[in-house]
Amino acid sequence: MSITKESELIGMKRISEVVGTTLKLMREYAQVGMSTKELDEYGAGILKSYGAKSAPYETYGFPGYSCISVNEVAAHGIPSEKVILKEGDLVNIDVSAELNGFWSDNGGSFVLGRDIHNHQPLVDASKNILYKAINAIKGGVKIADIGHLIETEARKSGYRVIKNLAGHGVGRSLHEEPSDILNYRVKSNRERFKENTTVAIETFISTHSTIAVERNDGWTLVGNKGGYVTQHEHTILITDDAPVILTERNGI
Repeated sequence: MSITKESELIGMKRISEVVGTTLKLMREYAQVGMSTKELDEYGAGILKSYGAKSAPYETYGFPGYSCISVNEVAAHGIPSEKVILKEGDLVNIDVSAELNGFWSDNGGSFVLGRDIHNHQPLVDASKNILYKAINAIKGGVKIADIGHLIETEARKSGYRVIKNLAGHGVGRSLHEEPSDILNYRVKSNRERFKENTTVAIETFISTHSTIAVERNDGWTLVGNKGGYVTQHEHTILITDDAPVILTERNGI
């Protein structure tokens, strides 16, 4: 969305603090032996305490209040009593919500407990690339150039990017224009980031796959060539200088 008055900025800051805090607390609450359903319900309680509504649940009828993706699941993992967290699991939590007509989105991958499967390098790459991308964004920068930066940095680290998942505009709804802030460069895309707009920037860094494919449940996404995927996401306000990270409360 385009921020045109102080009240809009205040609204975006507030909901961004809520989703950021929720993500941070959910990450800290997660433990071995817990189901992803229990973790999701904990997060739902936090959102409710702030008067916020889960975006995927309210907007798309998603069967959960947050997306919790474990190990080979790339995104949109459905919280379940059958999915029990184990030592060394690669976990991604994506929290988006609405409060007073404003929407914000954030997410992050982490290793639960000891890194017995060596997932941490992939987590670190995703996180570091996200911050490099954010630091390169300001009004007038080509969206395609940020995609190129993300893919280039992924390759330097020995990884790939998922090409059909993307960041997006956010503010008055969960998904707004620009709709495809991709993790690679589309040369024909001449669209530029606009000053005083809010967008969700997210990395999708992969060990093997380049496309996310949907399972039969209609939600869960996995890589087309297997392996693992990490995601980190911030909602930011674009300026004519360094962007403002609105979801910094998540601590990623």
